[in-house]
Amino acid sequence: MKIAQIYKELDRISPFELQESWDNSGLIVGDLEQEITQIVLSIDVDAELIDLLDENTLLITHHPLIFKGLKQLDFKQYPSNIIAKMMQKNISNIAMHTNFDITHLNDYVVTEILGYDIVKKDDFVAYIDVDEKFDDFVKKVKQKLKLDYTKYVKTIQNIKRVAITTGSGASLISDIKADCFLTGDIKYHDAMEAKSLNLSLIDIGHYESEHFFAQILEKHLQNLGLKVIITTSKNPFRYI
Repeated sequence: MKIAQIYKELDRISPFELQESWDNSGLIVGDLEQEITQIVLSIDVDAELIDLLDENTLLITHHPLIFKGLKQLDFKQYPSNIIAKMMQKNISNIAMHTNFDITHLNDYVVTEILGYDIVKKDDFVAYIDVDEKFDDFVKKVKQKLKLDYTKYVKTIQNIKRVAITTGSGASLISDIKADCFLTGDIKYHDAMEAKSLNLSLIDIGHYESEHFFAQILEKHLQNLGLKVIITTSKNPFRYI
């Protein structure tokens, strides 16, 4: 099967035109006319994964391997070192990033993992109503997402409206209309900003909130009769 056929189906499932202007979803490495022998799904691309893949594999990832324009291909530097390995084995890559966040990932985490109904959506932000004590809600989120630890900012005792953005959504803090905001990659100054706005925060992790990508997409591709392999994507961070 040609990559072009797969690309067309992926675009139907989650249109690439929905991606943010700064994003780089779509065909990252390869040729649309290339024939592939297997499809592998992963949240990221790393050298260890490429070593394990067969030749002529199409690797579909959530995060793009290339975000910014490359001025040179230095095969000792990232991501050129990985691209070199991919070219040697004729491995192609398509990324489905912010377009998939909008169409699938946020909804899945809210409804299937956390178990709430979405009451409102605003691009990358999903809103839910909880009416719970903040401390109880934090424990529930930690358990549902299987977080190793929980980092949070508490501004009120009881929360009613909660906003959720998977991945890294701290840049949206000033626009959030809720009592509490769940997202990943929350930094110190993000916490200070939220506190000044009386907005509680729960850091749900970048990897921890997005690693469902492969299992979501697998279901759609199976419905098309396509056999895919899900790789065991690994969180680059370790906690003690």
